[in-house]
Amino acid sequence: MRQPLVAGNWKMNGSLESVRSLLDGIKQGIGSVASAEVAVCPPYVYIPAAQAALAGSPIRWGAQNLSDQVSGAYTGEVAGTMLKDFGCTYAIVGHSERRALYGETEELVAKKFATAQSEGLVPILCVGETLEEREAGITEQVVARQLDAVLSLSGVAALATSVVAYEPVWAIGTGVTASTQQAQDVHAFIRDRIAGHDGDVAAGLRVLYGGSVKGSNAVELFAMADIDGGLIGGASLQPGEFLSICAAAK
Repeated sequence: MRQPLVAGNWKMNGSLESVRSLLDGIKQGIGSVASAEVAVCPPYVYIPAAQAALAGSPIRWGAQNLSDQVSGAYTGEVAGTMLKDFGCTYAIVGHSERRALYGETEELVAKKFATAQSEGLVPILCVGETLEEREAGITEQVVARQLDAVLSLSGVAALATSVVAYEPVWAIGTGVTASTQQAQDVHAFIRDRIAGHDGDVAAGLRVLYGGSVKGSNAVELFAMADIDGGLIGGASLQPGEFLSICAAAK
C-alpha cells in the first residue's frame, strides 16, 4: 500500500514572519491528517526556518531545486549536500517553471535527479504537458520523453526511491484543474510506462497530481486509483486549505 504524500511547493513566496506563521499553522493542525505524509518545500533561504520549526514533528521539508553539480565554482547554485545539512528529505526537479523559464532540458533534469539521489535526497520528478501539447494529442509522448530521460540515465531501480509528480502545465496556477479522469489517465500511463521496465517499482511508485488542487477538489482527485497525493502550489500557502488537502489524502 502506497502511503499518500502531500507536498507544498511555496515557489518564490513568503517572508520570515509569514513563513513562521504558516509553519506554526500547519504544525498545529497536522494531528488530524496523520495518515498522509506531509512535506513543505520553501525557498532556499527559509529552509533553516523550516528545520527549526518542524524538527521533531511528522512534517518533512525539502527544496524546490538543486544544482546538478556537487561543488565548485558555480556562483548562485545550491548543492544537494548543503540541503542535507539542513535536514531536507526532498528536492523537486524538473518543475515546468524551471523547464520553461530557465531552459532546463530533459537531460539537465535527469542529471539533477541523479545528483539528488546520490546526495541522499528523494527527488520529486515533475512531468507534464503544455496546453498546446494536450490539444495536439501528444500528452503521452511528452510525458514519456520526460520519464525516459531519467530512466536512460539512472535506470528504473532509481524510481523505487523517488516520487513522480504529474503537473499539466495548463493547470498550474490557472485555477483550471484537469478532470479526475484526465488526471487518472496520465497517472495510469506513467505507472504503465514504468511497469514496462519493472512491475514492482511501478506498483510502489508514488505519483502525485499537481495543478490547482484545492480542498474542494482534493477528495475526488485523490480517490483515483493511481493518484497518490499532490504537489500543491498556491493552496500550500494557506494553512487551513493545505491541511484540508492533506486530510483528503487517506
